[in-house]
Amino acid sequence: MSIHETAQIHPSAVVEPGARIGAGAIIGPFSLVGAQVVLGAGVHLKSHAVVTGRTEIGDETVIFPGAVVGEIPQDLKFKGEQTRLVVGRRNRIREGVTMNTGTEGGGGLTQVGDDCLFMTGSHVGHDVMVGNRVIMANQAALAGHCKIEDDVIIGGLSGIHQWVRIGRGAIIGAVTMVTNDVIPYGLVQAPRGELDGLNLVGLKRKGVARSDITALRAAYQMLAQGEGAFADRARRLGEETESPYVKEIVTFILGQTDRSFLTPR
Repeated sequence: MSIHETAQIHPSAVVEPGARIGAGAIIGPFSLVGAQVVLGAGVHLKSHAVVTGRTEIGDETVIFPGAVVGEIPQDLKFKGEQTRLVVGRRNRIREGVTMNTGTEGGGGLTQVGDDCLFMTGSHVGHDVMVGNRVIMANQAALAGHCKIEDDVIIGGLSGIHQWVRIGRGAIIGAVTMVTNDVIPYGLVQAPRGELDGLNLVGLKRKGVARSDITALRAAYQMLAQGEGAFADRARRLGEETESPYVKEIVTFILGQTDRSFLTPR
């Protein structure tokens, strides 16, 4: 066990032998820290939080009451193999959130980036890859093997099917089931997840240039109405555009995937 001298641990908390606790960490009442856990500097576990398994929590992340981080996967194929969960810096993991370690068949790692917000009751399944600045609203859930790129927002009570990729800057409306890949900057809504335009509000908030937004609008129309298969339209876009935002969409569409795509209506 390695506990930094500046760490604060409530007398009712349980820290199992072998855990590593960084400088300035705070472990609140009735919380549990498992034997293979590493907590970075300034991590704060509020009361009744559980961090277990082979789990690393980055500096200044806050875990709220009732969250369970690092438990085994909800996968019947899991047989107790040693897999991991790595959570980055400055994340906010709210009440009742669950995050699972990976599986051997999925690469053995579940990973979360920096500066994310996981609201009450949201779930990150096994072998999921979450980028930076991602927001998951209340009760949203990521099934196994999903890949969520930077700056994605997932609305409350929404579910993302296993193996789905969601591109950077996309937004998923509340109470939406997403069963196929979502292009970068896409806007998805409706109960069965329909691609219904671009996340224009998010683009404008990030200060994306008007010329790039215009290029994205034109690209979306070509993907919706152009000739040929969806991938063929994307290839033509890549040949014709100079916008880095449109090129990002093209790269995403032509990348490796285990699902098909939500396509423009």
